[in-house]
Amino acid sequence: MADEALSAGTVARRLGVAVTTLRTWHQRYGLGPSRHVPGHHRRYTPGDLARLEIMRRLTAEGITPAEAAHWAKQSPGAEPRLHAGTGRDGGGQTIPVGRAGPVARGLARAAMRLDSAAISDTITDALARDGVVATWEGLLRPVLAGIGERHAATAGLIEVEHLVSRCVSEAFAAAARSGTATDPARILLSCADEEQHTLPLEALAAALAERGVAYRLLGARMPVAALTEAVNRTGPTAVVVWSHTRATADPGQLSALLGVPRRPLLVLAAGPGWRADTLPAGVVRPVDLSEAISLALAVRDSLDQSSGE
Repeated sequence: MADEALSAGTVARRLGVAVTTLRTWHQRYGLGPSRHVPGHHRRYTPGDLARLEIMRRLTAEGITPAEAAHWAKQSPGAEPRLHAGTGRDGGGQTIPVGRAGPVARGLARAAMRLDSAAISDTITDALARDGVVATWEGLLRPVLAGIGERHAATAGLIEVEHLVSRCVSEAFAAAARSGTATDPARILLSCADEEQHTLPLEALAAALAERGVAYRLLGARMPVAALTEAVNRTGPTAVVVWSHTRATADPGQLSALLGVPRRPLLVLAAGPGWRADTLPAGVVRPVDLSEAISLALAVRDSLDQSSGE
């Protein structure tokens, strides 16, 4: 094996890549054949093959080709260490993002590096390019879910979750401030009592602002008495109550909203904590962010039409 000289076709078959891919890696990143055989094309040595195997594996894990080539050209001991099949970066783990695209993988790597500037820039660029809903569904949810999955398996990544959450909150707040709502705030957004997961509610707020809809966001851990008082004082047309877990999804909170003197036209039980078969009559459970936005817009528009008649 030490004297074996391999053709491009042989190397491509061993790696499971196209010969054109090898040519690209050679031209762009300098990972080409290093052995010269007189009268023949240059051939790949076992060392070349080992570097290309690193390149193929790292790019398959979502690492950019340029970064993968950097590691591949180092000595074997300098390759990013793989732990229990979980990947690399920031302590030997990657954040799984499922079928999300390269932007999500880049965000996940920035998160593992605790690179707040890169995290914020990625989110801000996505919001400007794709809007709130697409950014939430296609970028942020996969990364946040991946962080949660790793935390459940390892009890780690708390620092990653906190940093990413702060960056997401700041980006949504900036997006909401750029909204152009001129009508009175008729949508009230609140977490359920003892519910601390606010990011989905902040995503909804930013999406409403993006559409010029005014709202009030009360935030996390809202006691029932305080929520009903807010409803009576502001008279919203729609109230959204977010629950992330079954532990915070007490249907009594929703029943209390239906019984206030200034009862809203629409009460939405948003989030995976709520069970459809326990909801009081008259409460709607949106399946996702887009449906919650559509319902809020529909009740606002119906009120505008009735007031204009």
